[in-house]
Amino acid sequence: MTRPDPYPSDLSDAEWAIVEPLLPPPAKDGRNEVHPRREIVNAILYVAHNGCTWRALPKDFPPWTTVYGMFARWHDKGVTGALHDALRDRLRTVEGRDTEPTAGVIDSQSVKGAPTVTGASRGYDAGNKVNGRYLEPLRACP
Repeated sequence: MTRPDPYPSDLSDAEWAIVEPLLPPPAKDGRNEVHPRREIVNAILYVAHNGCTWRALPKDFPPWTTVYGMFARWHDKGVTGALHDALRDRLRTVEGRDTEPTAGVIDSQSVKGAPTVTGASRGYDAGNKVNGRYLEPLRACP
């Protein structure tokens, strides 16, 4: 099903040809998939591109419960992570780079701690001049 006026987040035919083989095959047990996988992926990309809620999907996509259900299953099975890694490796190969990154950037945040915070989780962030607690990294970029 191709919409006459596609959204900017929709996959082109060339992009879909790359993504489709990376998705797991449909389950053989249970119900057959009613909606085309390409439309499911386009709906997931729409949510990611626009930062909207699942319930805010336009009506020309499959129902949001179907889209979210498929996304949640793929996420829980590691499909989204594997898809990301495969696309990153492909891009790095096209650029003539090694598929494994050799360096990374980690961003973290420090928060002022109350005097009651124990010493084991306390530290001093000289960059921010904060005596407080270290929070887990917010984002890692390969």
